[in-house]
Amino acid sequence: MRKKGCKEDDLFSFLSAKKDLDLSYASILSSMCTPPHPVAVKAHTLFIETNLGDPGLFPGTASLEQLLVERLSTLFRSPGGCGYATSGGTESNIQVLRIAKSLCRKESPNVVLPESAHFSFKKAGDMLGLEIRPVRLDSQKRMDVEAVREAIDANTCCLVGIAGTTEYGMVDPIRELSSLASDLGIFLHVDAAFGGLVLPFLPESPAFDFSLPGVSSIAVDPHKMGMSTIPAGVLLLRSLEHLCTLAIDTPYLSVKQEYTLTGTRPGGPVVAALAVLEYLGSEGMEAVVQGCMKNTRRLIAGMESFGIRRVVTPDVNVVTFEAIDIPEPWKVSWTREGHLRIVCMPHVHAGIIESFLNDIGEMYA
Repeated sequence: MRKKGCKEDDLFSFLSAKKDLDLSYASILSSMCTPPHPVAVKAHTLFIETNLGDPGLFPGTASLEQLLVERLSTLFRSPGGCGYATSGGTESNIQVLRIAKSLCRKESPNVVLPESAHFSFKKAGDMLGLEIRPVRLDSQKRMDVEAVREAIDANTCCLVGIAGTTEYGMVDPIRELSSLASDLGIFLHVDAAFGGLVLPFLPESPAFDFSLPGVSSIAVDPHKMGMSTIPAGVLLLRSLEHLCTLAIDTPYLSVKQEYTLTGTRPGGPVVAALAVLEYLGSEGMEAVVQGCMKNTRRLIAGMESFGIRRVVTPDVNVVTFEAIDIPEPWKVSWTREGHLRIVCMPHVHAGIIESFLNDIGEMYA
């Protein structure tokens, strides 16, 4: 640490130089995050000093967190649902497995999930001493229900389905998983970190939410398609009793119990997430999502016109193709099977799609 502080101009010159090393979203085609909506930035700034880790000191901010939970619970067909704002899908998934382990009371509990599940479940399994059982996908990169049946045993404490897989943009057969979970009395978690703010705004989409009676919890990340500031996730549960299994005494705070994983929690991103939903409403969100899906379809058509085939037809705005070379300055990613992966986020607008296709056309047309 410096003994003597530096001048503000010098400090921000240094910081700006470092910021210039970051990539521009204009060339990033692989991120599930996007520049935050201006309304989110304004709301975040207004609440930047708030700490939801001690909600009694910030009752206004805490009430907005509750309103965010109510809005999303209603969107996911459970108006009386409960939950709290997390730092994102990783925290939400860890918390869900804590709940499932607590409820099942097995000596050697296991979790059955698809091979496409986010790597946060591996972290959670390591932390909680849970056996993680990935099962195969079908030809369309969705969880194979027969493989799920084969993997379940008396020690299975949780089933996990994905609504908008990170790599291929697919929705697992949540309806079938719901039936299995209901029949066997197993906790079912839906990781909708990405698809949760896409699927409700599509004219037709696979069922994934609390309208299915076997679904116990849902994770959604407003800092993805919700265009909030980072970090902003939400964990939603059907049952308050399940949420309360996480409760821990907090004797020196303004509230005497909390069920969150982190202690100090920034209020800014939480209010930013709510602000975007309130500002856009369902009509505005539908317009954003429809635009992203239109660009996804245009990208598929353009790539296939050059003979570059899609791997599967995605349910959401994540699309994969057979492996090819990509020209600079475009930044894409690759699935574990080596397929080219592009996410058509709000910043990947029609002009960017056409510019990318033009560059690809120069190489492959």
